[in-house]
Amino acid sequence: MARSISYISPAQLISLNRNPKIAIVDVRDEERSYDAHIGGSLHYASESFSKNIPALVQALKDANKDTLVFHCALSQVRGPSCARQFLEYLSEAKEDAGIDKILVLERGFNGWQASGRPVCRCTEIPCRGGGA
Repeated sequence: MARSISYISPAQLISLNRNPKIAIVDVRDEERSYDAHIGGSLHYASESFSKNIPALVQALKDANKDTLVFHCALSQVRGPSCARQFLEYLSEAKEDAGIDKILVLERGFNGWQASGRPVCRCTEIPCRGGGA
C-alpha cells in the first residue's frame, strides 16, 4: 500500500505512461470540459472527490491499475489535496486496493500542455483517447 505521495514531471509521466498499470486522475472541476485533458485520463472532480473515492478504488481494481497520477490545473491545491484524501482513504479502509504509488503531476495540466505534451479534446466520459 502507498505510504507517501511523490511528484512526477511531464517527461517522467510520458515514460511511465507506457506502463498499462498507470491511471491518470484529473481532479479539475468544470474547466476540464473546455481546457481539454490528458488522453485516457479518469475524471473525478475535486468538488465531489471524497464521496467518489470508493468508486475510483473499484474502477482501479477492475482495470488492474497500481500507480495513480493526480493532477488539476497547476497541481498546487486540488491535485495534491485529492492525492492526500485518497492516501488517507487507503490507510483507513483496511483493504488492499493494489495501489503501489500515488503521484502528483508537477505543474498540472497547464504545465503538461505548455510543455507541448499531447492533449485530448473528446467529450466522452470516460475518455477513450488513449494514453498520454
